[in-house]
Amino acid sequence: MSPPRAYEETQVSEIHLVIDRDRMRTFLPFVLWTLLCCPAARAEIFTSISQMTDLIYTEKELVQSLRDYIRAEESKLAAVKSWAHRLDDLTRVTTSDPEGYLAHPVNAYKLMKRLNTQWSELETLVLQNPSDGFISNMSVHRQYFPGDEDETGAAKALMRLQDTYQLDSEAFSRGKLPGLHHNALLSVDDCFDMGKTAYNDEDYYHAVLWMQQALKQLDGGEESVGSKADILDYLSYSVYQMGDLARAIELTRRLVAIAPTHQRAGGNLRYFEHLLLKQLNEQNQDYPPAPEEPIRLGTYRRPKDHLPEREAYEALCRGEGLQMNEARRSRLFCRYHDGRRNPRLLLKPMKEEDEWDSPHIVRYLEMLSHEETERIKELAKPKLARATVRDPKTGVLTTANYRVSKSAWLEEEDDPVIARVNQRIEDITGLELDTAELLQVANYGVGGQYEPHYDFSRRPFDSNLKRDGNRLATFLNYKDEPDAFKRLGTGNRVATFLNYMSDVEAGGATVFPDFGAAIRPKKGTAVFWFNLFRSGEGDYRTRHAACPVLVGSKWVSNKWIHERGQEFRRPCGLTEVD
Repeated sequence: MSPPRAYEETQVSEIHLVIDRDRMRTFLPFVLWTLLCCPAARAEIFTSISQMTDLIYTEKELVQSLRDYIRAEESKLAAVKSWAHRLDDLTRVTTSDPEGYLAHPVNAYKLMKRLNTQWSELETLVLQNPSDGFISNMSVHRQYFPGDEDETGAAKALMRLQDTYQLDSEAFSRGKLPGLHHNALLSVDDCFDMGKTAYNDEDYYHAVLWMQQALKQLDGGEESVGSKADILDYLSYSVYQMGDLARAIELTRRLVAIAPTHQRAGGNLRYFEHLLLKQLNEQNQDYPPAPEEPIRLGTYRRPKDHLPEREAYEALCRGEGLQMNEARRSRLFCRYHDGRRNPRLLLKPMKEEDEWDSPHIVRYLEMLSHEETERIKELAKPKLARATVRDPKTGVLTTANYRVSKSAWLEEEDDPVIARVNQRIEDITGLELDTAELLQVANYGVGGQYEPHYDFSRRPFDSNLKRDGNRLATFLNYKDEPDAFKRLGTGNRVATFLNYMSDVEAGGATVFPDFGAAIRPKKGTAVFWFNLFRSGEGDYRTRHAACPVLVGSKWVSNKWIHERGQEFRRPCGLTEVD
């Protein structure tokens, strides 16, 4: 026996306007047709004062219906004017600095919601009367609007940020994010929709957090289109799914108190009480008092997912768990790098800084100028598409929830700046770029991330293998894909050169969970590391991730350099892990 799940309501939004046009369309024409188009009825009516008095009341009702119609039209016009006034103020702010506005993840979520849900409602409202100009514009622009998937994705991005950076729902609802003081608030209905998105995905952990926040704001006096009963309905069942029967009972009792005729509340309450009594009898315990502490971040434990190093990865994103110490720092240096006396670097060598000693990761300062980064962005924007990953089973490129960004591939023929950047990378690394992949440009939006992954293709190996003592820690055999680059005929990805093309206010670090390093984005700089040992064996320590962008817009470009052509530029070493 299990309680029925909370039923699906229609989606609430910030503006609802009720116009009883159907009643007007049926009632008013009927009366006019009766008076004007039925001679028999008219002939009989005028012969009787009694019947004529009925016409007086009929006329009064017609006048009242006319006034209802006028008020409905005026209310509709007032609603449209209110929309126009509010959006005029909003667009004045958003268009002054679009990227800065969207840097706040709440603003990005609300943009998705506004265009997907609320503009559609306005369209329906305006369609009730001829408005060809507006409808024509809506039709033209609708093809560019976000859809349900976008709105859901933006909501899940907020939840991802909430988890990674351990932010409670109130922090998001009030716009209290690190380094930000913008007034980007979530209403009761926004929080309800966030919770409902999680609920529909059977993510009861986040459903509880966001329904609780909606309830808190509603109890605090905020206005809402949705009802408290709706919130309690979803919240009580989600709490039950989290295994907290005592609190589920307390919430369901509140629901019954305000909605005694609710179609599920009574049955759910009896079922929850039955389960709790059964548990108490089995454990020989007394009935517990109603929970007094409110639900907050940490009340319930987040369920485990597919990522084994989730906690370590997210801790590094928050700046926790870093393994940098004084001994390691003493082995890091900065220097001028001339690419082994490369003619193009002799007069202006690169500024090179060590970011990590083993594996060796370096950062190059002033790798890209402001003009170069802006030109690369300009070239990439028309080509941006959802970034893909290679399915290890099928070898087919596909989108994945663990990689949330848009990317574009740029060729040297696209613009001289691409050829110039490629040449600079070759000069700095001393590696052959003829077999490298195209320059990939990526933009991470709201909550954009790329969870821990390898850049190189993995070969099956013995997970118990110990390589050169502690030089390479054993690692699980994760998604082997030995033929990932077979089609290219250029060997494996020997190295990664990553350009940071924007500063990021919060989040967005490149982290290496295996050895506890975090590299912060800095516009114009680049980081470089080898993915393979000289033997061609993969360096499994280089498993890395792009942390979710909390505040800002992260732009990067990268060059994946392959093995072929490096035979004399990076010859094999004497051991497997040289």
